[in-house]
Amino acid sequence: MEELVKEVSPFRRFSREEWAALRADTPMTLTQADLDELRGLNDQINLAEVEAIYLPLSRLLSLYVAATQGLFRATNNFLHTNERKVPYVIGMAGSVAAGKSTTARILQRLLARWPKHPKVDLVTTDGFLMPNAVLEREGLMARKGFPESYDLPAILRFLSDIKAGKPHVTAPLYSHLTYDVLKDRRQSVDQPDVLIVEGVNVLQTGRPPRDGRGIPNASDFFDFSIYVDAEEEDLRKWYVARFFKLRDSAFRDPKSYFHRYAQLSDREAQETATRLWETINLVNLRENLLPTRPRADLVLRKGNNHFIRSVFLRRL
Repeated sequence: MEELVKEVSPFRRFSREEWAALRADTPMTLTQADLDELRGLNDQINLAEVEAIYLPLSRLLSLYVAATQGLFRATNNFLHTNERKVPYVIGMAGSVAAGKSTTARILQRLLARWPKHPKVDLVTTDGFLMPNAVLEREGLMARKGFPESYDLPAILRFLSDIKAGKPHVTAPLYSHLTYDVLKDRRQSVDQPDVLIVEGVNVLQTGRPPRDGRGIPNASDFFDFSIYVDAEEEDLRKWYVARFFKLRDSAFRDPKSYFHRYAQLSDREAQETATRLWETINLVNLRENLLPTRPRADLVLRKGNNHFIRSVFLRRL
């Protein structure tokens, strides 16, 4: 990450203390009960972390949302139109086990408690994974979570409809228990003030076309993007620790896709989790996720204790 702070970097770096000071008078609107509800399986976040990192971030995003709404009104005046404002879309990327889902849920709750944009929705791109039957037929099950395992046209149609201001746009839902897309359930997104789109590959870009014709990426529809970052070794440790917790909880459910792992010994669980990390998630991180990190508007850099140690904000 240090390469981002060289003289030519488009980012401004803030230490944890410098960033925390930017909270100003932003009130704390989360309780311990809220945090217990929002915290992921292996996240160590506490209210002090919310105060130091997420309250300043919610303040910044609230300012950005208000500024964008003002620009939208100015454009309406210029074009002599009366179009309805469209959702402000925030993309949230980062590796498996980085804690981006918890970050997304906390930001959703904080942003919804700002008075000018009370309706904040959250969509994860897991639902846009191709069904397991398709992945198996195409030989892609071992590449699940890689860019080619997603239904990109469906993601683009969804985001295009959101940015067109359409009501009741639906997104597919995903079950982490069965490890598959839910066939008969969808999430409705009805013209929120803010939409957070969370997923490992949301900042991914395709190869530029030779003929110069535009090929949209999911990130083309984002107003702001966040990358949750950490050292590879820390991510590995967090992934393995989460695997152990799942072995002792969700994997014990006979309906779980990973039920076969429920009876693994500690040694077998360690070996299995490490193998899955090294052959799938680490490969995806290096090949697809890290190259997109510099495209984010803000990078949250975690230390080995899971807490944010520095923040990188793109210069305007």
